[in-house]
Amino acid sequence: MPLPPLRLKKDQERRLLAGHLWIYSNEIDTEATPLRSFESGEAVEVHSYSGAWLGYAQVNPHSLITARLVSRQRGRPPTPALWVERITRALDLRQRLYDKPFYRLVFGEGDGMPGLTVDRYGPYLVVQLTTAGMERVRPELIAALEQVVRPEAVWLCNDVAVRELEALPSYVETLLGTVPERVELEENGVRFQVSLTAGQKTGWFFDQAENRSRLGRYRMRGRVLDVFSYVGAWGIGAAMCGAPEVLCLDASATALEGVTRNAALNGLEGRVRTRRGDAFGVLKELAEAGERFDTVILDPPAFIKRRRDLVEGTQAYQRLNRLGLGLLNQGGLLVTSSCSFHLDAAGFLRTVQRASRRSGFGLQLLGSGGQGPDHPIHPAIPETAYLKTLFLRATALI
Repeated sequence: MPLPPLRLKKDQERRLLAGHLWIYSNEIDTEATPLRSFESGEAVEVHSYSGAWLGYAQVNPHSLITARLVSRQRGRPPTPALWVERITRALDLRQRLYDKPFYRLVFGEGDGMPGLTVDRYGPYLVVQLTTAGMERVRPELIAALEQVVRPEAVWLCNDVAVRELEALPSYVETLLGTVPERVELEENGVRFQVSLTAGQKTGWFFDQAENRSRLGRYRMRGRVLDVFSYVGAWGIGAAMCGAPEVLCLDASATALEGVTRNAALNGLEGRVRTRRGDAFGVLKELAEAGERFDTVILDPPAFIKRRRDLVEGTQAYQRLNRLGLGLLNQGGLLVTSSCSFHLDAAGFLRTVQRASRRSGFGLQLLGSGGQGPDHPIHPAIPETAYLKTLFLRATALI
């Protein structure tokens, strides 16, 4: 049985033909295919203005991104078999990349499943659905994950703000088995315990794993400051790489309890301390107290969530990096990140450079990185490349 058609306006298929998967509301011929005729999350066939068949998509008449392609193969519509095939392909990639089952298993558009995120913690999965299309086929997706991965438990973490853009409710739910209070994972030979049900986002930030693995190359000497530490991924990693003293800073008391627990888990109780407070305020206090560090790590949440936030968010990044650089010893290492897609890599580097001039330092760029390969970038979708991490040495001004 054919799916209902969604017709585009004239010349609006060019981006899709170039590989992108998104269709915006202003690209749709609403006279031929009125949006009110579609149900939220419904599967459709996408046609060009001239009638050429373009692919299968999931539609949401309530969203600015009104449809997302899920298949370009005629005869391969979004069915349970397609989800099994896509998840199997995603798992095959991760098993080639990782010796242990701790990674992002499904990364939305990067894995051909827009709106689906799955993180794996050994036998436990955290699933997040951010589009009406994926919400509608939730039972099929969970069945496919059970068939391919065979998890002991699945936690559904649907409490993210982006669901509001799809007119979806916010909720969390255990879908399979029992999710323990804390689960253990291993990253770069370091052990961590995290909460999947009460932690940030989906429990862990797997996207930074490869960047964190680079810390050992820079020989962590002297004092390290880890800002926005969460449960200590960067800071405890630095201590494992030889740092004799690490201070982890976060606004969340629960996160800092996790830092203390994870430090003990790795035998680092005496070398890792915590401090609770607003990052900007505490950085000022540390500077006023004359504190200095040999490494400062800045891994903040996204300051730029929408394009209209670009100016204000860029200023926040500049301010944060200026404060961080103000605590560095000359010759010290600054590790700084941005997960804001709307601030590109060149713009982020310029922002940090401006911060360094105001701090009285020069900078040497030693290396840079993006998200790990378990967050594969779709070459035609720049929105899938969001993470930028810089490794810089602070020097005297030249």
